[in-house]
Amino acid sequence: MKSGALLNESVGAGYIDRHWPPVFKDTGAWPLTSLRQSFLNGALTRLIDPDAVLRRRILEFVETGEFGLASGDRGDGHYETVWYREPVGAEEVAFESDVFLLTRAKAEQLRTAQDGQAQAGTESTDTSGPDSGTGTEQENRPIDTPAPPVTGQRATVRLKGTVPPEVWNRLGTRIPPKLRSGDDLSVGVEFSVSVDAGLARSFQLELR
Repeated sequence: MKSGALLNESVGAGYIDRHWPPVFKDTGAWPLTSLRQSFLNGALTRLIDPDAVLRRRILEFVETGEFGLASGDRGDGHYETVWYREPVGAEEVAFESDVFLLTRAKAEQLRTAQDGQAQAGTESTDTSGPDSGTGTEQENRPIDTPAPPVTGQRATVRLKGTVPPEVWNRLGTRIPPKLRSGDDLSVGVEFSVSVDAGLARSFQLELR
């Protein structure tokens, strides 16, 4: 299969770019679940270890700027997090419907928009302009200083909510490490599922 180019040990950025699905051309974002499936169902070349190869290559593509990576689709063409031309943690490359490989053009567009927003926020808080006042007048203005943090007291933070199946894996790698920075961590779990009434008893026995 290797000699016939039907099975490969790796895949290049050019190959993925040439086989980018038309349905994702406009958005410039290919869900990693769909990308992975394409290498499994024969739509694209077969890989010896698809998950390991794709994860390794995507990390390289993002760091070198061949592609971008995004997660958390906001529904307006923007994302909660975008990585481009920077190192990415391997845990971020999750083969889920809410994680996307971005074309270079899309990644650059999103980064430009983010930089513009950051610059606008900086300019709006800049007080060094000619109208900000100088000399003694400005020195005598009252300055609002933040109150020092209260120490010696403890506060309890609780997280509660529903978790969609597509982010279950990411929940386990992101939330617990942050919670472990505190003390007295307690974790509970609750599942709810609807099954046929005639199968409920046997279903319960299986779970037990």
